Amino acid sequence: MSETITVAENGTVIDFTVDDVMKYHGPGFPGGVAHAVKVLERALPVLSPDAPAERREITVATAHRGPGVCDTFEAVTRAVTDGRFTVDAELERRDRGQTLERYVFVLTYLDRTVRLEIRDGFVTDEFITLGRKADRTDDEEARLTVLKQEMADRLLAAPADEVYDIVN
Repeated sequence: MSETITVAENGTVIDFTVDDVMKYHGPGFPGGVAHAVKVLERALPVLSPDAPAERREITVATAHRGPGVCDTFEAVTRAVTDGRFTVDAELERRDRGQTLERYVFVLTYLDRTVRLEIRDGFVTDEFITLGRKADRTDDEEARLTVLKQEMADRLLAAPADEVYDIVN
């Protein structure tokens, strides 16, 4: 488990830790940050096996709508600012159920593309149900905060290849 994402910009190597991304993102969605970190850890060695990928050449499409995911890809790849980040509901895997359907990511670098989907066991039904509930009570908000951190901890404790499968 490296938890450090290495990319390059104009040949200069840049390392991002989870802490770096959390400083950019803020405390709101640590689970989303952890998901995007695991996706990058899993995808980048496949997309660019011999050297760090040029960050501004990475394109991201996902069914995931969360701000932690978006902010992580922006911090590491600048894909949001540069128009290379897309949220696409067509990527959802509805056949996997409400809990897993949106954890789909397609990353492209130069002439290579990988599609990643989360494995079962990292996202809980309770988290999805509570996260999508409108008008949560204060107690529900507090519980959701706990669930977000628990998910982040679960994700960060596991190697990326045990969290996300490459399915293409």
